[in-house]
Amino acid sequence: MSQPDFWADTVNAKAVSRHAEEMRQEIKAWTDLRKNLDELLKFSEEAKAEADLQAEIEKKYFELKNQYEKLEFQVLLAGQHDEKNAIFAIHAGTGGVDAQDWAEMLLRMLIRFCEKKGWAAKIVDESRGQEAGIKSATVIVEGRYAYGYLKSEAGVHRLVRISPYDAEKMRHTSFALVEVLPEFNEVEEIPIEEKDLRIDTFLSSGHGGQSVQTTYSAVRIVHIPTNIVVTCQNERSQKQNKETAMKILRAKLHRISFNKQQAEKQELRGAYSEAAWGNQIRSYVLQPYKLVKDHRTEVESHQPDEVLNGDLDKFIEGYLRWSAGKK
Repeated sequence: MSQPDFWADTVNAKAVSRHAEEMRQEIKAWTDLRKNLDELLKFSEEAKAEADLQAEIEKKYFELKNQYEKLEFQVLLAGQHDEKNAIFAIHAGTGGVDAQDWAEMLLRMLIRFCEKKGWAAKIVDESRGQEAGIKSATVIVEGRYAYGYLKSEAGVHRLVRISPYDAEKMRHTSFALVEVLPEFNEVEEIPIEEKDLRIDTFLSSGHGGQSVQTTYSAVRIVHIPTNIVVTCQNERSQKQNKETAMKILRAKLHRISFNKQQAEKQELRGAYSEAAWGNQIRSYVLQPYKLVKDHRTEVESHQPDEVLNGDLDKFIEGYLRWSAGKK
């Protein structure tokens, strides 16, 4: 950051500055904890003989214990890509209009969670349902450990409720799939040859300012060897949309490579390969009772409204501890 040409690339400079500030805050939190602990130890040593101060010492101890447990949680975010930005996509599954509405509810839940963490979440592609909700949406999240936190949300999410779209007010079950990928820079790990790409442009229908539906700024990239299709129409210029689409493509190619390696390892071990679609990771029951339950970790909440408003910390911590235990 001290280099004279640091701000020549403003996009990179802002990302580095944000990363530096996040690291400063993390270091400060650990330093403050150590300082407060030293002060408490000194205070408790001096107040040994004074029984009336023991309650105050105990109170301060539990406050520091709480702080430590929150910071200890950061140690679980030690995966190879946990510190990176994240890309997540939501796809409506079985359930018709209800599933599309459920997909939009999940989109709002995850964006609210990102906002609470102070991360920047940007919708780069969105396909609206004809009646309500969304068929799919893709979001890029910028923030330290965004992928480490959000990877717990990858999988099928199941909703049980009385459908607002059913005149008979029957209880419906809806499904939506969440994909979560780490974001990769152009120089990282995933080489892509131009001859393997087919790039189409079309009129944007998303959030792109005054140029929406007047210029061919939206970009669709097809990776011919894998038939992966990535669309981006959020930015105002075709160049920006292409750059964003390439980020998403790199992430998808990395996931294919990773899954292939994992499948080979499982075959060697003779392990059962769990299906990604059809096995819900979490159920949200709004009727006839209120319960959100993670089927991997058994973590539960009887306040689904708060969970759907982005209160996911308990579930994410449960997943990371469960995942660390499996290793």
